[in-house]
Formats: sequence, C-alpha cells, structure tokens
Amino acid sequence: MEITSAQTIGKTLEAAVQAAPDRVGFVYLDQEITFAQMDKASDRVASGFLKMGLQRGDKIGIIALNQMEWLYVYFAAAKIGLAVVGLSVRYREGEFDYMLNHSDVRAIVTLAKCGDFDYVDFFKKFRTKIPGCRHFIFIGEGGFPESTGFDALLNADVDATTLTNAKQAVVPDDLMMIIYTSGTTGTPKGAMITHKSQLASALAMANHTKFTADDVQALAMPLNHVGGITCGILVHLLAKAAVVLVPMFNADLVIQLSVKYQPTICGGVPTMHLLLMMNESFKTWDRSKVRIVIAGGSNAEPDMLKKIKEAFPNAAIMNLYGLSESSGAVIISPWESDFDATVRSIGKPIGDFKAKVVDADDQELPTGETGELCIQGDSLAKGYLHMEKETAEAFRGGWLHTGDMAYIDGEGYIVLKGRKKEMYVQGGFNVYPVEVENILSKHPKIMMAAGIGVPDPVLGEVGRYYIVPKADTNPTEDEIKEYCRQNMADYKVPKQIVFRQELPLTPAGKIMKINLKEEYEKNNQVT
Repeated sequence: MEITSAQTIGKTLEAAVQAAPDRVGFVYLDQEITFAQMDKASDRVASGFLKMGLQRGDKIGIIALNQMEWLYVYFAAAKIGLAVVGLSVRYREGEFDYMLNHSDVRAIVTLAKCGDFDYVDFFKKFRTKIPGCRHFIFIGEGGFPESTGFDALLNADVDATTLTNAKQAVVPDDLMMIIYTSGTTGTPKGAMITHKSQLASALAMANHTKFTADDVQALAMPLNHVGGITCGILVHLLAKAAVVLVPMFNADLVIQLSVKYQPTICGGVPTMHLLLMMNESFKTWDRSKVRIVIAGGSNAEPDMLKKIKEAFPNAAIMNLYGLSESSGAVIISPWESDFDATVRSIGKPIGDFKAKVVDADDQELPTGETGELCIQGDSLAKGYLHMEKETAEAFRGGWLHTGDMAYIDGEGYIVLKGRKKEMYVQGGFNVYPVEVENILSKHPKIMMAAGIGVPDPVLGEVGRYYIVPKADTNPTEDEIKEYCRQNMADYKVPKQIVFRQELPLTPAGKIMKINLKEEYEKNNQVT
C-alpha cells in the first residue's frame, strides 16, 4: 500500500498520532515513546520556545547525540516554523564560530557534556563570539546563570491558542533544517532544507523500500545529517514504524540492540557494515528478519557488498545515493536489480526524481558517456544560506549539479566514476582537503600543505596530507595532529602526515595534487 504524506513535518507527526497514538515510534536506552507522547512532549518544548520569544524563521542550533531530546527539538521546531541547524558533537571552536554566526542562530540546545568535552564551560566563554544567540539550553546537569535547563522546556505550560496560531502559520516551503556541508573553497555551505524537500525524499524512499508499520531499524546514522533524520526518522514516521536510536555508532551497541529488537532494516555507510561484520559478537545476532540492507554515503566496494549478501541471506542489498542538497536519498538500487547491477551502480532515481549526466557546457550526454551527475525533483534544497554565487552554480536550470562524475548505462543504472571535487569520504563523513589545508596553513611551523584521499580497508578513504615546514622549524606528526584535533572535527584530522621540502607546483604556483595522487598510487600499486 502506497504511503502518503502531509504537507509539513508537524502535520506528518499529527497524522501518525491520529492513525496510531499508542504505537511505539521511538526507542532510546530502553525508553519507549509513543507517537502521542512525542507529540505532547514536542508541544511543550515548542511552547517553551515561543515563550522565549523565538518566532517562525528563527534558527535554533542543536548539539546532541541520537537521543530523544534531539527529536523533541526537531518536532517542536517543525511545528512552529523554526529552522534547526544540525551540529555535530565532533565540532570544535572553529566550526562553531563559523556555523553559529553564519546561520545567525537565536538559541542553542546542547549537551552539558559529551565525553570529556564540557559544553557549559565552552559556551560560557564562547558566547561573546556569537552575539546573535540569546538562549543557551543545556541537556543534563549544569549551566550558567543566564542559561536554561532542557527539563524546563519539557515541563513548559502549553498556551493552546498561541501554539495553534504558530502551527497554522507554517507552510511547506518554510526552512526546516540547515545542514552544513564542506565546500571546495574551504568554507562550509549551509544547505537550506524545507519541509517540502525533506518530506519529498523521505516519502520516495519509504515507498521505494516498501516500508510498513512492522519495520524496525537500529539507527546509528547521526541525526544532524540527512542519513539519520531524513532516511531514518522521517521514513519511519511516514510508515508509522519504530526506530531504535543508537546514540553514536558503536558496533557492540548496535549488535546488542539488534539482538534485542530484531530490526528488519539495516542501514549505514559501508564502514559501519564492515565494523559490524568484523565484530566478534556479530554471530550472536539472528539476522533472518532483516529484509533490506542499505549501504549509503560512499561507494561500497564489490567485496564489501558480497560479504553483506552472505551475512544477510534473506535481505535485498541496496545502494543509496543522496546529499544534503537533495535533503536525503534520491537514487537507490531497484528491487529488480540483480546483484551484479547493484555492485557496479548506485541504482536508479526513486519516486518522481530525475537524473541526467551533462558535459562542461551543461549539455546532456548520451548513454554511456561520463559527465557530471545532475538531479531534479521536489527534494532539492532551496540553495545555500547567504551564498548566492554558490547557489547559482549548484542549483541551475532546475537541476542540482552534484559535482559527482557518472554515466547512465543502457538499462538506466547510474554508475559513479569519481568526484569532480577533491572531497573524500572517511568513515562515511565527507571531508574536503582545502578546509583542512586552510587550518593547517595557520600553524606557525607550516609553510604549505596539500591533502588527498587515499584508500583505507576500514574507513574507505583517509586523509593524507603533505606538509612543507617553515624554515628552521621541525614540526612532528603528533604535534600537527594534536593541533588539528583542537581546531576541527575529529573525522577531518589527517590520518597520514608526510613531510616534504617542496611540493609539485604549476607554473602559476598552484599545487599539483594530481601528481601527489599519481605518486601515491604508483608507490602503493593502487589500480
């Protein structure tokens, strides 16, 4: 039976409540929340936001793991027209400084602590650098005098009239999320995702994968990314199905939860699947109920897909392709795909989405010819926040120009051939070398730096950075990596450091990364 959707995400939650109020929709650390409970809790949080003076169109940042508070904020924001700025718990000062100011957040909901990082202490000192942010809301113990505890929002009194009026003002084209995606210029771009675009991707995926209320997934993909929030939460919500939240990917915990809840869907980036299959306790999980295994986020190696097929004998294996700019999945392996087609391609467009491949002049190329992959459909983001030039480059002629090189074969399967951009995918996270290089260049001992992505058996790809030290300095690998850890998300920290006296340059003085890539491949016999 085909799944249908409401026009906004708030109304989509309402539809689940009307259809199955007492059905468990969300599970977190043995806590089960029904659709009705999620609705009531997010109403209270929404009322709390309104009492703070937040209004439709305002931005609210969230720094949390995959947990109930994240979803309370998301649905509360959806109901009253706030836009959620999804932030990773891995971000550090440099990223927060840029993203929070660029998006002009009015409020931040954040964990008080995560691991050994104290967000209360951090924001107490850092708040002077984000003058537009008026409210700091902490999940957990602690805070400073002008901050608010999240429990106060969860217990807020609901002014029914004010809340109803705010809900009625929300329209499908309202901003729902801003997700920052690293840019080729080294400056992250905030993809503007709307209610309409996010629901379009989720609905197409829900129908393509034939989701029903009986489906279950242990969701480890982070909620601040479309892989978690669109392909995970919204797909399940549309089907009125249950999702088991995994705070952060950990193979032992995913397997433990899978043994307990018997998921029917197993989704993640290839690295996650590999780490699960490598885990000693993987054999304790009866995987017979898994009907689909989805690999998304980066190219899955053929050997990896073969191992997945052997490990999940009753499951259809599907590749998934999507971007922040497409609000979620837009291309997935079709059901009729034989295994060879699945192995060599990312699949075909789902729903009403369209794909084409173009040359440098934006002319559509014939079957079998490689060019830039372009996507069309209702799932496309509005563009990039405050970046008219970049928006005009990527979103033109009604198509999203992805920057990925591909060709479409005679049967309509899309085959990725590489990236037009320099981006590499490390453990499912997109990394643009220029962003890391910009930070490395600020180190007092570094004169020049250039990064490339190189193959890795576990993470798929890792960053290899070539560094020319300044005269009379002698930086160490540990020193450089520690500097990076303090200034960027941990997944961007270079895995490999190579010191050089010079780097290959063009006559114009640009670093010839292709030479570095070729040198690496020659020395490591990469084909």
